[in-house]
Amino acid sequence: MLDLLLQPLSYEFMRNALAIGILIGILCPVVGSYLIVQRMALLGDVIAHCVLPGLSISFFLGIDILIGAFCSGILGSFLIAWIRSQSHIKADAAMALTFSSFFALGVTLITVLKNKLDLDSFLFGDILGVTMNDIYRTLIITAVILVAVKLFYKELLFYTFDKTGARAMGLPIQTIHFGFMAAVTLTIIASMQAVGVILVIALLVGPALTSYLLVKELHHMMGLGAVIGMLASIIGVYISYYRNIPSGPAIVLVSSVLFLLVLLFSPSGGILTRPELVNHSVRLLSKFKRGK
Repeated sequence: MLDLLLQPLSYEFMRNALAIGILIGILCPVVGSYLIVQRMALLGDVIAHCVLPGLSISFFLGIDILIGAFCSGILGSFLIAWIRSQSHIKADAAMALTFSSFFALGVTLITVLKNKLDLDSFLFGDILGVTMNDIYRTLIITAVILVAVKLFYKELLFYTFDKTGARAMGLPIQTIHFGFMAAVTLTIIASMQAVGVILVIALLVGPALTSYLLVKELHHMMGLGAVIGMLASIIGVYISYYRNIPSGPAIVLVSSVLFLLVLLFSPSGGILTRPELVNHSVRLLSKFKRGK
């Protein structure tokens, strides 16, 4: 058993994959918890696709793709907010329009600019190909966002659950919104290398939803979600190594399996462990025994 755990660590690409997997396993559930309690989980998927035009332009200009991806993602989130403020269009419709438009623009730019951008890696991730620079970048993003969440936890909590009250108390709502959108965008950029834009939403909401079924407080949800995210990343990387399957989908599938297990067997509200179901099963078993 110990050999199964240690043998892959003899390879540098596996050590790098586990390192970045642990970092995004911590980061994604923390940010995803806020998306879930605000009922904005799909916003992560929208921003993930909005970064494609920025990636294409920055790749063409030869600048750091982080800059282009960040600007493009923020622009997409502002466009959604602008459409909602200037019309009666609902949030889901604005997100659907922005998502499809930016993604189409990104694909078009890749063709027009003749970029040699690896779309498969962008869409599905390539965690086994990460470098130390990728790890350092992800570490910096993770540290900045976690420190910001720690410093402004009370303000974010107030903003998340009562925007009207937060505005009445004089909190800078627009600044908090911009900061949160920046955090979501940076989280997605940090996770693209590992799982890709198509699967990043699953890592954002999967571990957070699992912890949501187990705990009640937001800070507990973030903490437990981070633990679940780390476990899903580590197990997924090992499965991809031993079973020769793509690492990004493996991580997401492990996260989904953990969610289903908790959904079914959660002590407090699992589908198969609910008090009324257990009591009904006990009564049926008693009747069966008496009948015999």
